[in-house]
Amino acid sequence: MLTLLRQVLWPARRKIIPSPLHTVIPHLSKLEAGRLEYKPDEFPGARDVVTPYGSTRVYEWGPEAGPKVVFVHGISTSCQTLKKLAHALVEEKGCRVMLFDLFGRGFSDGVGDLPHDARLYTTQILLALASSLLPWTGSSAFRLIGYSMGGGIAVHFAAAFPHMVSSLVLLAPAGLIRAENFGSLTRFVFTTGLVPERLLAAITKRRLQRPIAASSKRANQDTHKTHATTTTDPVSASLAEAADPGSDGCIAPLERQVLRYVHWMLENHPGFVPAFMACIRDAPLVGQEEAWRQLALREPGTTAVILGRADEIIDPEDYAADALPLVGGREHLHWIVVPGGHDFPMTHAPETLEAIYTAWETVK
Repeated sequence: MLTLLRQVLWPARRKIIPSPLHTVIPHLSKLEAGRLEYKPDEFPGARDVVTPYGSTRVYEWGPEAGPKVVFVHGISTSCQTLKKLAHALVEEKGCRVMLFDLFGRGFSDGVGDLPHDARLYTTQILLALASSLLPWTGSSAFRLIGYSMGGGIAVHFAAAFPHMVSSLVLLAPAGLIRAENFGSLTRFVFTTGLVPERLLAAITKRRLQRPIAASSKRANQDTHKTHATTTTDPVSASLAEAADPGSDGCIAPLERQVLRYVHWMLENHPGFVPAFMACIRDAPLVGQEEAWRQLALREPGTTAVILGRADEIIDPEDYAADALPLVGGREHLHWIVVPGGHDFPMTHAPETLEAIYTAWETVK
């Protein structure tokens, strides 16, 4: 009886969890496929890279001889959140860009039996690079842009392969979120294994289904934010990637599209919730000081940290106090604050691009 109960509450983890590209999309009519918030042909140059970890959805387009740029998105969305930035870099700067869906998101399979830590996602970046017909490795091979959890992943990649990354741009990067501001109790529940896996998955799914306005609040961008300690549980913090509503509750069209797709993933991607939970446990969200110290070894001016002025998840004041001593101070990198909350790459794309271009001016 106890064995049966254990199997029900703590089921065996599958190695590979197929994405909707294999389980749902083939069965949709043209009309249904056309209504998807995130379509298989969302970006040019789509390909599916079959790996020992499952299939990874990769997009690559832009002039073949242009500067190469790799994007890494965050914990709760597909690479759709970086849509405006990617298209602008191709159209305005002639870049060759590469985006991909992290394991368990979008059209990438889930990985069910391994920790979703920096090692797994660093490997996924390498697999995406190796799948291209063009050379993406070698000395100063590409520029790396990471958003939110993707920023935390990008820090680890750049620390492991500093010669490969000519420029590192971190947009609202995770990694140094103060534990007391990240719902320590909730994170404890995720990491201890005391709550049965199946029950925790059901609770997490229900929590992710809540309307975004009930999940996060953002101070008015034009009002000075008092520096007080605020606690945000990891689920609410992660939802802010999809949409971080302003004081008037307004959500931009792209944010609304991304949020609807998050809800679609909850119902149609069986690898999404397990990946989300695994990231809360093991992804580079908090306590990554050692990896950040490695950024001080990079050439001055080749790293940029771009933060949202009204971001209550990646607090600009906290990050200035905690990160700058690790990375060599303001004179070693570009430290830029732009308007917006945690979702500023979507809501304030022009300002974000201007900050990226400023950072790139010092890249050889």
